[in-house]
Amino acid sequence: MANGCAWDSLDAHLLRVLHVLLTEGSVSRAARRLNLSQPAVSTALKRLREIIGDPLLVRSRGGMTPTERGAELLEPIRIVLEQLEQIADGPRGFDPASTKRSFNVATPDYLNAMLLGEVVSDVHKQAPGAQIAFHSMTQSSDYPRALESGELDLVIGNWPNPPDHLRTAPLFEDRMVVLMRSGHRLSGGSLSMADWLGAEHMVPTSYSVGQRGVVDVFLARERLRRNVVAHVPYFHMAPFMLINSDLVFTAPARFAEPYTALLPLSIVAAPVELPPMAYYLLWHDRSQHSAECRWFRERIVRAARAPLAPAALRRVA
Repeated sequence: MANGCAWDSLDAHLLRVLHVLLTEGSVSRAARRLNLSQPAVSTALKRLREIIGDPLLVRSRGGMTPTERGAELLEPIRIVLEQLEQIADGPRGFDPASTKRSFNVATPDYLNAMLLGEVVSDVHKQAPGAQIAFHSMTQSSDYPRALESGELDLVIGNWPNPPDHLRTAPLFEDRMVVLMRSGHRLSGGSLSMADWLGAEHMVPTSYSVGQRGVVDVFLARERLRRNVVAHVPYFHMAPFMLINSDLVFTAPARFAEPYTALLPLSIVAAPVELPPMAYYLLWHDRSQHSAECRWFRERIVRAARAPLAPAALRRVA
């Protein structure tokens, strides 16, 4: 049993290390997330075991598993860390010019990369010491958990039904277009629903379990089916696969339009029945009152809502 004097040795650093170890279940993953060496994390774990009087984590087939005592401590430590963060942020406020904060954002790969570049540029001008890490959205991504744990600060999403327990802020709406090779039989004119359904489609695989995109939701609601010929795991593969085929790829205009300047491709407006794609930010209550996170959210909202550059406003057929 740990005594009172031992508990006096606990500090915010050790609590943070313990919280990450309990959530990651791995010394190596915890070291990467904390930007520490593995020996430093192992030393901290040894000290924590001495202070608390419990192994806290034990080896298992999948890495390390919290003991009963370790599992009991996870929630109290999370609360303490949040309170310490509020205490630290309150009196100091937030000075972008001096921050060394790393911001973590998950985004689908069809978001226009130029928008992300504008976010990085804006942040770097005001906060030269800050870093931004963009993370991909995959079928295995548990983004609600990552937002809750602090592994992610923000998620940029567009699926029709975001989780109710997460906070949201609208960014912009984008119309759907159909990307195809120049000279395709469907290029150069309007596209009816019958033409679109009958075309040879390339479609993306789902990037989030349990969430369907606006096109799939529309098709399911209307009980329609398009002629799917190929699936691709990444949006940015599709334009290059269209060049020498008769495939078509339905995507947001902001994603598709830049490729027409780089490759022999054309875009045609999607059938009018297809709804627009609405983008928004998602974040957890844990970061709602963080001055740093609020400032970073404002940078993304500002970049996303800015008028498009003239090249991006090119009219589609």
